[in-house]
Amino acid sequence: MNEMECGFKPELRVLSLEDKEKIFNAALQVLEGVGMQLFHEEALALMEKAGCIVEGKQTVKISREQVRKAIASAPENIPVYNREGDHVMDLGGRRAYFGTGSDLMYAFDAERGERHLTGLADIRRAARVCEDLPNIDFIMSFAHPHEMHPDMGYLESFRCMAANSVKPIVNTAKDRNDLKAMWEISKILRGGDINFRRKPYTIHYAEPISPLKHPYSSVDRLIFCAEKGMPVIYSPAPIAGSTAPMTIAGHVVQGLAESLFGLVIHQLAAEGAPFLMGIGTAILDMSTSQCSYNAPEYLMAYLAAVEMSHHLNLPNWGYAGTSDAQIPDGQATFEAGLISYMSLVTGSNLNHDVGYLDFGLTGSLEMVVIMNEVIDQIRRIQQGIPVNEETLAVQVIQEGSRKGEFLSHPHTLTHLRTTQWRPQLMNRTGHEQWNLSGRKDLLSRAREQLKKIIESHQARRVSETETIQIEACMERFRKEILPNTHP
Repeated sequence: MNEMECGFKPELRVLSLEDKEKIFNAALQVLEGVGMQLFHEEALALMEKAGCIVEGKQTVKISREQVRKAIASAPENIPVYNREGDHVMDLGGRRAYFGTGSDLMYAFDAERGERHLTGLADIRRAARVCEDLPNIDFIMSFAHPHEMHPDMGYLESFRCMAANSVKPIVNTAKDRNDLKAMWEISKILRGGDINFRRKPYTIHYAEPISPLKHPYSSVDRLIFCAEKGMPVIYSPAPIAGSTAPMTIAGHVVQGLAESLFGLVIHQLAAEGAPFLMGIGTAILDMSTSQCSYNAPEYLMAYLAAVEMSHHLNLPNWGYAGTSDAQIPDGQATFEAGLISYMSLVTGSNLNHDVGYLDFGLTGSLEMVVIMNEVIDQIRRIQQGIPVNEETLAVQVIQEGSRKGEFLSHPHTLTHLRTTQWRPQLMNRTGHEQWNLSGRKDLLSRAREQLKKIIESHQARRVSETETIQIEACMERFRKEILPNTHP
């Protein structure tokens, strides 16, 4: 350990060990006694062959031994690489990474003060902006391309992201067909199947339907990812009081059981394949009928879900940078900063939705820019406090006290840059200087920084050979999915 390393880093916990055991055992009771509905014949056969109980045509019950076996076979850490093959994330432990979300219907335009229906241009812009922000570790599509044919939207979004950023991609898909095309593109960019398996660059997101239902498409994509070695997230979104129990503990129990059901299928399909558990612990506000991302109950349930992933030694899917506010205002900054800090100090691994507003309907790139700096600041806090002979500075105190100041002491200069975090966006000037600088608020400064990034950033381009191969892959998919558009 060097003199600036810490033996302790800040942590946040909301459950005791006894609490976690109770929640896990309750989830096992749901899996073993209540069972889940599974709408995928191959998965049903797979589970029945493995000894799971299939009642009727679609209800499956899993023993606790089978669940524990699946947990034990899933990797505790998932290394993730960027488009160029550089190792950039280790998903597991208490390591936290941050990225945008996907498929937003609207994007907020801060200059006009209005939102607009999203298109492919918003996906391209978001990918390029995130490429330039050092605290955005991975990307999702951010927006939905409304101008595209519905069957082509996810794949076009993926190609657009891959062309405009080298950062790892978390993708979404309609079904196995477009996911397969994304896998083909990923192999092109990573130099073949073996290289992609060794150094995965894309992660897929799939989810069951609460309560306790696992639809064909979600399970089909889950199995595909297992077979191909593509890391996959299987994260339900149970809504407390609507599609899950109102109580926080019951809410977490159901979500945990739903995610673990997916894990068992996944590990039966390919033992040892990379899997991330998650729970979108949605809260239905009974007075507005909106699902809040930032209610205290949401945050408590979410933190409990993260702790359960640590308890089971499974990498997890988390949340950050989200707000229920309609615009990037004070509420948005507070809520987005709070959940981001909680994710960091709880040790949530892969945290998405940075820049989400309006209950996950609207996105703001200005908020992404703001959160890039907030994440940088909270990462500084997470580094902890080095306590050693050099930092305790007893001799320095003696010498500085004699002179009556520490400004000129070599110790100050030595530790200035390593100790003090300096903002680029947040304002630390006095009122007079702020007034002379144009009285700009945080949103105005974020808008200016965003504009600079958009005007100056140059994406690292995909090679011409790879571009030709990707277009051929896209064309094959078009012919398969949209046969009537080709003579």
